[in-house]
Amino acid sequence: MAKDCKNYEENLKRCNCTYEPCSKKGYCCECIRYHLSLGEAPACLFPDDAEKTFDRSLEYLAKILSER
Repeated sequence: MAKDCKNYEENLKRCNCTYEPCSKKGYCCECIRYHLSLGEAPACLFPDDAEKTFDRSLEYLAKILSER
């Protein structure tokens, strides 16, 4: 099944996810739904340096945001 998203190209330009191979890049609704189902936050909520740790936990996000 082909995915359809009218914002796909624009979403890709803004996506800072460095996980390869991520099938959700550019499909923000799918990405957010996936990460929330795991009790995590998507990469786009993390600063680039923190995103690269691949720790997507809400606790880590709160720590990062409280330090900045």
